[in-house]
Amino acid sequence: MKIKFLILILAFSTSSMFAQKKLADKFFDNYAYVKASELYEKAIENGDDSQHVLTRLGDCYYNNSNSEKAVVWYSKAVNKYDKIPAEYLFKYIQTLKSLGNYTEADIWMKKFNDIHNQDSKTKNYDTSSFTKYSELLSNDDKTVIKIVNLPINSNLSDFGSYIHNNQLFFASSKGTDETEKYAWNKEPFLDLFQVSVEDKEGELEFGVPNFINASKVNTDYHEATVAISNDGQTLYFTRDNVTRKNKLDYDNKGTTHLKIYKATRIEDSWSDIKELPFNDEVYSTGHPALSSDNKKLYFVSDREGGFGQTDIYEVDILENNKFSKPKNLGNKINTAGREMFPFVSKDSTFYFSSDGHLNLGLLDIFKSNIIKDQAAEPENLGAPYNSGYDDFAFYADSNDVNNRGYFSSNRPGGQGNDDIYSFTSYECSQKITGIVRDSDTNEILENAVVKLINETGKVINEVTTSSDGAYTFDADCNKTYVVLGTKPDYKDEKKELVLGNKNNEITNADLYLEPLIKGNQIVINPIFFDFDKWNIRTDAEYELEKVIDVLRAHPGMIIKVESHTDSRGSNRYNMKLSDRRAKSSTEYITSRGIDNNRIESSIGYGENQLLNKCVDGVKCTPDEHQLNRRTQFIIIKMD
Repeated sequence: MKIKFLILILAFSTSSMFAQKKLADKFFDNYAYVKASELYEKAIENGDDSQHVLTRLGDCYYNNSNSEKAVVWYSKAVNKYDKIPAEYLFKYIQTLKSLGNYTEADIWMKKFNDIHNQDSKTKNYDTSSFTKYSELLSNDDKTVIKIVNLPINSNLSDFGSYIHNNQLFFASSKGTDETEKYAWNKEPFLDLFQVSVEDKEGELEFGVPNFINASKVNTDYHEATVAISNDGQTLYFTRDNVTRKNKLDYDNKGTTHLKIYKATRIEDSWSDIKELPFNDEVYSTGHPALSSDNKKLYFVSDREGGFGQTDIYEVDILENNKFSKPKNLGNKINTAGREMFPFVSKDSTFYFSSDGHLNLGLLDIFKSNIIKDQAAEPENLGAPYNSGYDDFAFYADSNDVNNRGYFSSNRPGGQGNDDIYSFTSYECSQKITGIVRDSDTNEILENAVVKLINETGKVINEVTTSSDGAYTFDADCNKTYVVLGTKPDYKDEKKELVLGNKNNEITNADLYLEPLIKGNQIVINPIFFDFDKWNIRTDAEYELEKVIDVLRAHPGMIIKVESHTDSRGSNRYNMKLSDRRAKSSTEYITSRGIDNNRIESSIGYGENQLLNKCVDGVKCTPDEHQLNRRTQFIIIKMD
């Protein structure tokens, strides 16, 4: 018997902890972080120190910019549980750094590397790079980046943009002869294409893509990734290693490799194709890119002596089709992973793709000032250029007034395997304004607190209204925000705002807060009970917390609790049921620290005080019956 009793106590305790956590989650989801933290801490007092509760507590304080308390709960979570999602490690390290605890932050940065097997991706970074990494995800600057999937993409692979004389050069599998397929991806071999492109009032217009205007550049096998000299006379491109009979040439292991070739413009066509002398029969050489002064050629190779799977090299371009000995760009660029698709802009910024540096997913696009400074660290371009997929083959004209460029990606939402995307970027900022009012009287509310919350749930700004009830926030374009209005004795009111891309636009978001005290009652949403039950459900607890808030705000207030049923069921049964429900509501309120003496009575009135015609024998709708099922909180004494 004793064992059964203990089991019942344990089951009740577990159920209570679950309910506490569920209620806290509801407040957290509605950005009521103070109330949520109170309830999560109560859950911990009751024995629930689960990863969910600990990390949520950290988030409550993190989102309210309380680093001192956030670090306490994140610390408990990361020290208790081995497998913590990366986002919580991000926030823990950020809070440690914000408090000046760089030593501990450094320890956890190293643990992060070990846990996620990313040590090779951070070997060139100090702990400050972790903050940079988290910023890649948030992209909270004022620059708006517009990404467009190009209409020239096919349902196959299209990638590798290069602009010259209003012609876009790219590689694609959409050749006319699809009888022979590449074994690895079951798509036709890649060919080089070109298409006219024109800027019409900020929008790109494309012609019809055609094979590159050349003699014998495209073969039956792969051609891709071009670079064109400044004078427009020389074209460098990548091709499969082929024999003189235009057949794939294999090494002794049965592998065919890539080589770089160059072609010369003769009239309007590319011809006089020559293989570059630093190609290798055993290793691949590809993805050519020219320095801004055309004195160097950069390329990718898996040749011996590199740092990883593929590295980026450079050669000096000499006269008479001669080149210097290839030189590895070093460990500031190259890693144990793949470095690919180099590109140099006119201002000599070096761009490349890599899966070896700290990134957001597979291949990411990076930029570096290594041409001017050999010690320069690469910088991840961040979202939206990069995603959790392969992002590569960056091209941009640093002199373009629209800051336009191109990159390739196999991210979801495209038209095929790899697709080409254009981008434009520009500075953009907006304002969010509004007035806070009483929803019943339309009266302007002074001393209301309005919070601006970003997409991650973090409170990024907060103001208190003055006598005019007005608030104003500066905001970034192309972002989603929530504005949340709060004031004692009122229900919270929130609005979600999706801002556009128009600079200096003003978004109006007036807030109408519903009063909790109306006449002589504390008015909340109806409290629902399960059929024939009187236990307090989570949705009822959520409403009762509003009563608790009012009582805490008015220490001298005394109330009475009245519960009513509809007319269905016997009068005696309804009397008992309503009385139990009234007392359950009272018990919950007092369990949250409200003194028993402040609730004068808790009485059930059954069906004796109906609000409509729905007495016994009268047919009514469910909604009409629902009107009579209510619990009221009558104010007996104010402060």
